[in-house]
Amino acid sequence: MTKAEVIAEISTKTGIDKAQVQEAVESFFKVVRTSMVEGKNVYFRGFGSFVIKKRAKKIARNISKNTAMVIDEHYIPSFKPAKTFVDKIKKSETVKAKAAKLTA
Repeated sequence: MTKAEVIAEISTKTGIDKAQVQEAVESFFKVVRTSMVEGKNVYFRGFGSFVIKKRAKKIARNISKNTAMVIDEHYIPSFKPAKTFVDKIKKSETVKAKAAKLTA
C-alpha cells in the first residue's frame, strides 16, 4: 500500500478532504523525522516504536578492490512493532492466505 492509497482510504473512511488528510499525514511524518533527528524515540502504544539504533564500529571488505575498510559507529532509524500488533499479524487469516499464494 502506498502513501497515496493510505490517504485515499483515510479520506473515504472519515469523509475528510484528501488534501487535508495529506497535510496531516505529511505533518505526522515530519514530526517523527524531526524527533528522531533530535535523538528522541517515538512510541505508539499498541502499534510500535520508532527507535534509534547504534551500530558499532566494524571492519568490512571492499570485494572489488580486495581491501579492508573501517565503518565507524553510526546510528540508524528502526521500527519495532508492538507485541499486540505482531500478534494480530500472526493470527491474520488474510496474511496466511496471501503467504500461501506466494509460496505455491
